[in-house]
Amino acid sequence: SATSIPAPVGGLNDRDSIADMPQSDAVIMDNWWPYPSYLAIRKGSANHVTGLPATVETLVEYLPTTGGSTLFAAAGTAIYNVTTAGAVGAAVQSGLSNARWENAQITTPGGSFLYLVNGVDKPRLWDGTAWTSVDGASTPAITGVTTTLLAHAQLFKNRLFFVEKNSMRVWYLPVNSIGGAASQLDLGSVFRLGGFIQAAYTWTIDAGSGSDDHLVVLSSNGEVAVYSGADPSSATDWRLIGVFTLGRPLGRRCAVKFGGDLAINCMEGVYPLGKGLLSASVDRRVALTDKIQNSVSEAANSYANNYGWQICQYPDNNMLILNVPAGSGVNYQYAQNTITGAWTKLTGWNASVWLNAATGLYYGDNNSIKKAWVGNLDVASPIVADILPAFGYF
Repeated sequence: SATSIPAPVGGLNDRDSIADMPQSDAVIMDNWWPYPSYLAIRKGSANHVTGLPATVETLVEYLPTTGGSTLFAAAGTAIYNVTTAGAVGAAVQSGLSNARWENAQITTPGGSFLYLVNGVDKPRLWDGTAWTSVDGASTPAITGVTTTLLAHAQLFKNRLFFVEKNSMRVWYLPVNSIGGAASQLDLGSVFRLGGFIQAAYTWTIDAGSGSDDHLVVLSSNGEVAVYSGADPSSATDWRLIGVFTLGRPLGRRCAVKFGGDLAINCMEGVYPLGKGLLSASVDRRVALTDKIQNSVSEAANSYANNYGWQICQYPDNNMLILNVPAGSGVNYQYAQNTITGAWTKLTGWNASVWLNAATGLYYGDNNSIKKAWVGNLDVASPIVADILPAFGYF
C-alpha cells in the first residue's frame, strides 16, 4: 500500500532485465513516476469532455495575443470546440474526410490564426471568430497549389510552410501572410533514398554568432534535410546545411521542441538532433531512449503502421511522453523524467493524441478527452502500479 519507494538509479532500464526471463514477461516499472530521489505512483486522470462520436485523433490549442486559449478536437468526420468541460457540444466543422489534422499558428498584424490541414479536405483556418475553408478562391485564398493536398504545416521565420502529401514538395507563403501565392521548394534532388516528405519542423541551434532557427524537413525513408536562412527564393540567403540519415519517422507527429533542441521519434528510437547529427549519420549512443532501446524497438517493429505515434513534452512535470499506439484499446506510453533521464511505462491511458495546453495536459481516447496528471484515480478507477526491483541475495 506504499505510495513511494526509493528510486532505482536510471529508472526503467532494459539492461536490468532478468537474464532467464523473456523481456516481454519482465515487469520492470509500470505506472510509477521516477522523481529525482524516489518513486511515486503516477497521477491520475479526469474526464474533461465526454460524448464524442468516435476516437479523438486530433487535439489543438488556439492561443490569441489577448484573451484565453481555445481547445479544438477532431473525431470522426467533425471538429468540436472542447474548451469547456462537460458533454460535447455541436460540431464547429462537419462533413470532413477524417480527423487526422496537423496544425500551425501564426500571428500577423491582422490577428492570430490557426491553420489545420489533413491532406484530403480543404485546410481549415480559424481567426478567433469564424472558420474558413481555404482554396484558390476563398478569402483568404492560397493559389499555386491544390490545397486539399496539404498534409503538414509549420511556422518558420514568419512564414507558413506546408508539406504536400505523397510528394517531395514543400510550399511556403509570403512573410506574415495567411494566404497568397504559394511558392514551391522541391526536395526531389536532395533526398537520395526516395519516399515522400513526412513533416517539417524548426530546430534552434547556435550558428556561431548566436542562436538561430533552422528548418528541418523529414523524409518518410529517414533522411533529414536542414536549411538555414529566411527566404527560400533567395540564393544568397537560403542554404542547405546538410542531409543526414536518421531512421524512418513514426507518423507525422514525430518531433517536438526539446529545450533548445528537436527530439525526433523514428524506428531506431528518439534522438535529439543537436547531439545526434555529429557526422553524415546519427550517433546512436545519444538516443534519449538508449536505456529502453529494446522496448522502443519492439514497439516500433510491432506498431509502426498504426496511427497515434506522438512525442509530447510536459514541462510542468519535467516529462517527455512517447505515445505507443498498440491498438485494441491498449495504447500505452513511455515517459522520461527530463531532469534525471529515467524512464517509466504508463498504462491505463488509452491515448490516441496528446496536448500540452496552457490549462494542463490532455489526451483523447475512444470518445472522450481527459485531463491527465490530476488526482489519484483514473476517473473512478484505481491506478494499478507494478515494479520489479533488482534481486538481492541474502
